[in-house]
Amino acid sequence: MDNPFNYDMETAWCPGCGNFGIKNIMLKALKELKEESVISKEKLVMVSGIGQAAKAPQYLDVNYFNGLHGRALPAATAIKAANPGLKVIVESGDGDMYGEGGNHFLHAIRRNPDITVVVHNNMVYGLTKGQASPTSQHGMVTPIQVKGVFEEPINPIALAISMGVPFVARAAVHEMEQAKEIIKKAVLHKGMALVDVFQACVSFNKINTHKWYRENTYKLDENYNPSDKNAALDKAGEKAPYPLGIIYENRERPCFEDNLRMYKKNKEPMFKRKVNTEILGNLAESLK
Repeated sequence: MDNPFNYDMETAWCPGCGNFGIKNIMLKALKELKEESVISKEKLVMVSGIGQAAKAPQYLDVNYFNGLHGRALPAATAIKAANPGLKVIVESGDGDMYGEGGNHFLHAIRRNPDITVVVHNNMVYGLTKGQASPTSQHGMVTPIQVKGVFEEPINPIALAISMGVPFVARAAVHEMEQAKEIIKKAVLHKGMALVDVFQACVSFNKINTHKWYRENTYKLDENYNPSDKNAALDKAGEKAPYPLGIIYENRERPCFEDNLRMYKKNKEPMFKRKVNTEILGNLAESLK
């Protein structure tokens, strides 16, 4: 593939894994965004946690930060705050983002950093051999939940909309062109953008297969209005078939970086500013 972001290397993913599809979608989106002068390799940072999905940035030719399990969002928020001129994309799985990272997910929503969050949602933990994830469906039998999952699955779309994420979308690997366009729009959006991407885990989820996702999803009608929050919540509640597309979009919320005191009068990133040695000297003297 003639793509400046492509990094041809062996992966740890199983043959047939939906992560390959998301990698190709992301590569096409990044290439087109570069051609449209929206991003450059020098000003793009990808962030991830732990898991098969979280390995995705390692297989791209990009700057990336690989953090702890469930801790991608704090790092991404800090990177964006330290250098608002960067485009920051988080890429992780449903377990990493909504399970271990659930608390950070909630508070990132409250802060609304200008970052794009792409979640590989295969409704199972793939790295640790198939136990139920926060999005596993009720009744699913796993090596751990041998009598079936009795908890209700989290609805990340409904949760994100209800808490005020200004851009919320669902995509799927089998709708590659739509998924690519959604990710591009998410990157262009000012504020936190969540793109939950359906993908199959061929090794550990024999229920939610590639065929299942094709048969249990549909594309939103072109006349659908994503600015209507009540209609968006109704769409978020739909199950089998699940809607694919931009479900909610609102540009009214200020971003986390715009609220930081250090950028109120001076938009220059902190690392570019000159150190005031007089203030530092006075501070040092006061501590003696």
